[in-house]
Amino acid sequence: MKKLAIIGRPNVGKSSFFNRLLKERDAITSEMAGTTRDVKKRVATVLDREVEVLDTGGLDEGSELFDKVREKSIAAAKQADIILFMVDGKNLPIEEDKKLFHELEAMGKSMALVVNKIDNDKMKEKVWEYYEFGTQTIFGISVSHNRSINPLLEWIAKQLPYIPQAGELEAAEPDMMDEFDDLLDAYMEEDEEEGSIYDENDEMKESDEDPNHISVAIIGRVNVGKSSLLNALLGEERSVVSDVAGTTIDPIDETIERDDKTITFIDTAGIRKRGKIEGIERYALYRTRTMLERANLALLVLDASEPFRDLDEKIAGLIDENRLACMIVLNKWDKAPRDDYDKIVQQVRDRFKFLHYAPVITVSALTKQRIHKLYDMIIQINDNYSQRITTSRLNEALAFAMRKHPIPSMHGQVIRLYYATQYATRPPQIALIMNKPKGLHFTYRRFLANQLREAFNFEGTPLLFKAKKRGEK
Repeated sequence: MKKLAIIGRPNVGKSSFFNRLLKERDAITSEMAGTTRDVKKRVATVLDREVEVLDTGGLDEGSELFDKVREKSIAAAKQADIILFMVDGKNLPIEEDKKLFHELEAMGKSMALVVNKIDNDKMKEKVWEYYEFGTQTIFGISVSHNRSINPLLEWIAKQLPYIPQAGELEAAEPDMMDEFDDLLDAYMEEDEEEGSIYDENDEMKESDEDPNHISVAIIGRVNVGKSSLLNALLGEERSVVSDVAGTTIDPIDETIERDDKTITFIDTAGIRKRGKIEGIERYALYRTRTMLERANLALLVLDASEPFRDLDEKIAGLIDENRLACMIVLNKWDKAPRDDYDKIVQQVRDRFKFLHYAPVITVSALTKQRIHKLYDMIIQINDNYSQRITTSRLNEALAFAMRKHPIPSMHGQVIRLYYATQYATRPPQIALIMNKPKGLHFTYRRFLANQLREAFNFEGTPLLFKAKKRGEK
């Protein structure tokens, strides 16, 4: 798939045009210079053609952070097939922009000069001033007023390969649906052979999500090393890393293929104490919560070189709130006391009891220590999170558990568990069909959960129970 990079100085409207291409508010936009710091990547459909759009940080100078942002933006331009060099039409052309435009033009890419903020007819004459850049591929637009956007979209579409529509593809490959039906029939026959004792009103609710696509949110407070961890996982400087707290503002993501799985890493904004959240970071916190709702698995990143904080607990609570699979990553292990492994892990277990199911791994994003192990653990945890236990095996395990420890009575009333069935995945959710659902004490739920964890591999995933009467939905 071809790549389109949007390049330009801060506050020229790059992220707004990025959102316009995606037809949604994905990138955070603000009047504050430097809102976009990392390169955001999303696939957009321009007319009838697909392209991967790269929203880059503003090309500015003056600090170490801005220098890193600029470096990332230029690197994105080198990777792209199409470059949109965007300028602010309310200002006069400057020599620095002209020089950079010619440097990018020398790369031999398809390139257009986009003069944004031409908000009305009177401002159209401003576009003429930019012809001194020496290009004829120039577009005067207004993203905020949605003016003159179509000619630019048409130009972009001409640079992209045509994608056959669904009807055309079906006509070209008439046997595709027959093959799919054969596979579906084979799957149904295999499922029937396993046998089941479902109640006629019980139904397995398959997740709409593809179990082979893992969305991994990297979450933690500021400066615990989330962006460094993402860079280490990808083996490249994908995120801007700086000692400035809150460097990552807009959650960014990167998708890779690994062992027949598609893994999308989301580097979320670091979370501060409520009283310290200012300005644009309020949007970042909201966006982080939104991204967690779409994630399957969370890497809770903690700083192993210093004591854990109450804020770490509160952030971990977001994982529990969203019922995500989880791994606890103790970063900066190269700076942690060498002989305190058992002590530190015990502190994690004591402090994050509600994430008791999450494995703990010690890493150093800086030295790449044990980073390679994270991939195998992510894939295994996703398999656990997505697994479906057949009703027969599930009830065998529960029968064994109840022989070890029968269900306690409630006010002298006998509590009976007739059978259990898994009704959803991601996370695994199990219905317990009982005579008196309210009589199931939470301590016995915990006992059953522990027994199932011994019988099946549910490491890294929450396990949810729903007690209900026969025939109850």
